[in-house]
Amino acid sequence: MRLIRLLKNDLARESSEWVQQGLISQNQAEKICDSYDVDFHQAQNSSLGYNVLIGLGCLFIGLSLIILIGANWEEIPRAIRMLGLIALTLSTQCYGIYRWRQGHSSSSYSSSSYSSATGIFFLGNLFYGAAIILIAQIYHLGEHMPDGVYWWALGCLPFALLTRSPLLMEQGLSLALVWLFLQADEGYLTTAFLPFVTASLWVLYRGKSSLSLLIATTFSIGLWIEFLLAYLWSDKHRMEWHPELFLVAVLLFLLIWLIGHWLALQNSVKAKDYGATLVAWSLRFTLVSLLVMSFSELWHELAKEHWANLNSAFLLTALLFIPTLWLAFKVKRLPFTLAIIATLSLALFTVINGNEIQVAWLQVADNILLIAFGAGLILRGIKHGYSHYFYLGITSILLTAFLRYIDLIGDYVGGSLLFLTFAGLLLGAAKYWKHHQLMHSTDRTSKGDKS
Repeated sequence: MRLIRLLKNDLARESSEWVQQGLISQNQAEKICDSYDVDFHQAQNSSLGYNVLIGLGCLFIGLSLIILIGANWEEIPRAIRMLGLIALTLSTQCYGIYRWRQGHSSSSYSSSSYSSATGIFFLGNLFYGAAIILIAQIYHLGEHMPDGVYWWALGCLPFALLTRSPLLMEQGLSLALVWLFLQADEGYLTTAFLPFVTASLWVLYRGKSSLSLLIATTFSIGLWIEFLLAYLWSDKHRMEWHPELFLVAVLLFLLIWLIGHWLALQNSVKAKDYGATLVAWSLRFTLVSLLVMSFSELWHELAKEHWANLNSAFLLTALLFIPTLWLAFKVKRLPFTLAIIATLSLALFTVINGNEIQVAWLQVADNILLIAFGAGLILRGIKHGYSHYFYLGITSILLTAFLRYIDLIGDYVGGSLLFLTFAGLLLGAAKYWKHHQLMHSTDRTSKGDKS
């Protein structure tokens, strides 16, 4: 079911073939598509390949004009340069508004007008950025280079909010992320990133469903919070590593995982899509984190760190606990959430106050958690029929075996026995999967015979 939601546009096109084959009526196909929040008729006319080609075409048009202007920049009089850049940007954006109004008109609704308007706005934003760079070159305005990137990103926001286009919002957010890295690298506070976070959340809520924008927005919010804390915890007000940042990151992803489960319980199809995506990516982050922390050197490095910001970190985690526990209660995962918090607290206490032997045991505990994580995902995948969970669990166990072979064993006999053990585990899981599927098919057959 979750896979179908992530591939719902393909489902719409498949349903069109079912209608042509006479398997279902067009009315039934429209109802199926409505249940997944996709327009049956619009899906037949839209194509990812077509949209990608249009976007790349607009991109190369913008690049070609920028290169052409740049090659003859010095020969063009200054006044003409200024007026030309302003006229090019304004005319492009005005034409985009004209096309958008055509699509927005209730009497002549056209999805193609919306698509072309989005492409024109995307091109106009490129011209706007080129104008900022070239005008700054004319008047030698380059005291703080990140400012130009910021104003470029900020200029993309009105059109993203006007059209509620995920593509335009991703364009503005990508530029804002470039500004975020440049600003943080030069040691400046990055509170001005807030408008882009707010705009991205609004487009996600009011615009078309976009999983790529959801992932980019979630990543941007987490990165921004980490950058703010790295700046505030630094005595020199520079970007510096602090071990407390890892603690905050783990709690943030726990909160994101719970938000995903909460969204999956909502009635909105878009919310269910977003929830499934957040849960899936949270599990992947968990797998990567456990794999990274499965090496003893990292635990010893954390134990050597000077945890100078624990008081403020504990205050922040206490504030995060409020929505975390509330969401855990709402989605009926409170015991599991409390177990994660208790495990994290025990690991933190051991890292700060434990001796070398106790810290070394954290690696063993992490590897046990990896095996339990993989086994739990395999069982959940078999029980509920989620192939994503099943294969992620298999991946977790295989990667754990491979890393432990490199890190701990290193001899041929031990490696051979280890891989034979895991081969038996995988073959047994596959056999149980097949047995489980056969039982389900038998139950469905028996129920059909009774009816």
